[in-house]
Amino acid sequence: MSEHDSTSRTAPVARRGFLAGAAAVAASAAAPGLARAAGTPGAVPAGARPNILLIVTDDQPKHTDWAIPKTVDWLGGQGVTFTHGHSATPLCAPSRSSVFSGRHAHHHGVRNNAASRSLDQSTTVQRHLKDAGYRTGLFGKYLNSWTLEDNPPHFEEWALLQPGYNDARWNVNGTVQRIDGYTTNIVRNKTLAFLDAAATDGRPWFAYVTPYASHAPNVPAPKYAGTPVPAWDGRPSVPETDRSDKPPFIQDATATLDDAREVRTRQLRSLLSVDDAVQAIREKLVALGQLENTLVIFTGDNGYTWADHGWLKKSVPYSPAHEVPFYLSWPARGLAAGTTDHRIVANIDIAPTILEAAGIPRPAGQDGHSLLGAADRDHLLVQWWKQGAGGPGPKTWASYVTREKQYTEYYDLHTDATGAVSGTGQVSFREYYDLVADPYQLKNLLHEATPARERALGIPELAARLAADRTG
Repeated sequence: MSEHDSTSRTAPVARRGFLAGAAAVAASAAAPGLARAAGTPGAVPAGARPNILLIVTDDQPKHTDWAIPKTVDWLGGQGVTFTHGHSATPLCAPSRSSVFSGRHAHHHGVRNNAASRSLDQSTTVQRHLKDAGYRTGLFGKYLNSWTLEDNPPHFEEWALLQPGYNDARWNVNGTVQRIDGYTTNIVRNKTLAFLDAAATDGRPWFAYVTPYASHAPNVPAPKYAGTPVPAWDGRPSVPETDRSDKPPFIQDATATLDDAREVRTRQLRSLLSVDDAVQAIREKLVALGQLENTLVIFTGDNGYTWADHGWLKKSVPYSPAHEVPFYLSWPARGLAAGTTDHRIVANIDIAPTILEAAGIPRPAGQDGHSLLGAADRDHLLVQWWKQGAGGPGPKTWASYVTREKQYTEYYDLHTDATGAVSGTGQVSFREYYDLVADPYQLKNLLHEATPARERALGIPELAARLAADRTG
């Protein structure tokens, strides 16, 4: 059974019934998922299409809530917190392409940061929304390797950032220019100006808001440069001394707790300005009277390891690299109660969720599912491709992730600048972790395992399922 097949065993709320009102959602209250959180539309006219605010931060791992308390209070305390949020490919451009398309990277083709041009722009959520009459805006980072002079397709307004924190270059509605100032604040101001137009433009809108924080070099705004952050003594995976059961690149990793503390401090300080921006956006929605019928999704494009197993980056199959904060709020549909959702969700689910909310038919080829219904999955395919042959770092890998276990294979494969794959495909290393007994992934149960032990762990079946996911 493929990963996509496993997501479709429980059908989402029917689109027509969902848009007709809360009654259709309430009828599904016995099913898992957001259908349980149904409520009345309040003052919002029945069938009114929601505005959509999608906020995607950069390299923000879980366990960073200290830096975004106002965001958590709004979207967690008055929305839905997903406890198992993931990036299906823990790398910027592939992840963002999955956000736009609802597809895994092996389907949309952006397998590395150089391959942004491989994304079929006709598959993107912004294209579908613009065609359906939405006013579309992009504010901040777009796709790695995208030429700044090229306008982002299917956005009516934009301020596209060449990544940086201070005095950066931007493409603002087709004009490339330098704008002095801290870029997170500029993202905030451009977004607020876009929202102001809603006072006179009656169309529903889609705002894709994507600050550079907390990506390296994680430069905080001057006001937060010296802000104390909570002490952190690391996770058990940080001081792991015996890594003989790990792949060679992890055995050679050298990052320390002190290295991690330094990066963590800069990340948290840079995210404080993101929190300010989110609060300003919320206040603007309140002033415009549009908070009630705005679907808001907040997530990170991928996670980041803080010296876990000696690795201080992303791009690895360990949980901190692909687990991300994930919040949703939509008061007009009853999703404002401060609930917790334990389903396995991912960036591939964002586009289907937005299109479901907007009443736009689901296009062919999407791998994710709408989070507004009861659809659930028992596992997630997470994968990453090496760009170029040779060199240090991880090899191409794919992973079968559930709440209780994770099975990973590394392959003799690499990609070129277009995302095309070459290599033998031979499996060069494998890992299996019991995430219940070993949540920090300290003991690879396949290290020196006998064939009998592998069968007892169910490895042949997991390998077959992973193979089906990768080709499905």
